[in-house]
Amino acid sequence: MQSEPGGGTAPFALSVLAGGGTGVGTTAQDGLASTIALAQTADALGYRRFWMSEHHGMGATSVSSPPLMVAHLIAETTRIHLGAGGVMLPNHSPLLVAEQFGMLDALAPGRIDLGLGRAPGTDGATAAALRQGADPNDSFPQQVLELLGFLGDDFPPGHPYGSVHAVPGPWQATQNRVPASATGPEIWMLGSSPYSAKLAAQLGRPYAFALQFGDADIDTALRIYREEFQPSEVLAAPRTIVSVPAAISEDPDQARRQAATSAMAMLRMFTRKGYLLLPPEEVEAYPATTQERQILDAYIGRTFHGTPATVAERLESLHARTDVDEVMLVVSGHSAEIDRRGIELIADHYALSRS
Repeated sequence: MQSEPGGGTAPFALSVLAGGGTGVGTTAQDGLASTIALAQTADALGYRRFWMSEHHGMGATSVSSPPLMVAHLIAETTRIHLGAGGVMLPNHSPLLVAEQFGMLDALAPGRIDLGLGRAPGTDGATAAALRQGADPNDSFPQQVLELLGFLGDDFPPGHPYGSVHAVPGPWQATQNRVPASATGPEIWMLGSSPYSAKLAAQLGRPYAFALQFGDADIDTALRIYREEFQPSEVLAAPRTIVSVPAAISEDPDQARRQAATSAMAMLRMFTRKGYLLLPPEEVEAYPATTQERQILDAYIGRTFHGTPATVAERLESLHARTDVDEVMLVVSGHSAEIDRRGIELIADHYALSRS
């Protein structure tokens, strides 16, 4: 029997978040192949989860549909939890998401995670094409409740969707007179603001905070989540993940250059030039203005970059401040091999349980 991933000497569980890894000079096929290799490495090294984020219209990522990639990775891994971190629910029908993740759970019971977010995962025009004018601030809580109703087949009496059933799911098991799944996908609420913290607390669901997005106030969000948490059938006490941008190498200069490629991609996104992962030499040669240099330096500084010991020290400092249960390394630089080698170095530093 396989042991539960996530052990080792770290005072928190460790996981990985990837975006598709398609830097300038690489094809979509290269990006998807590097994502598979990264997942396999994380699985073999003993990381707890491997999540992929939903993004659209971005040159630096090949994973626009995390559920499709999860389906492929089920056969490529053995024990790691696989998931979407996350599905941007306002982009989708809750029924379709319930059906997709019901299928994934049937393929890999107990290994599927479903992170739910409300951000568009793209620019305004693409978001409009995806959502057809829907306002996520008005509809997101209702969509979450509908999704939970479909996944559990437990809408309240008189609900207009009470006779609609997500298949595979509990209703199908009842109809076929077989045991229903004892697990189902594990639902996580995602966010980087008090809004998401409050919703996660009200629903009694685990909460994943995205620290990679600028000056997010994690202290306030976690305080609200913990203070307002209402125990549910699936969770008796608060449970938390924090995701952080990371670039790790034995060579600290190489780690910083990797972090700079991600920072440049963020700057390009802010200036509407397109989210691209440029090679380090192009980033270094870029004639940044004073304001642009401030943005680049800020994002490089937010990235946990350096040697394994340097990054581990910073991770432990964050944990001492936040007391999160799990830290998720967001690896998204230009070099897929540096990303892959980086998670290997941290796993060795913390002696994670290899398979």
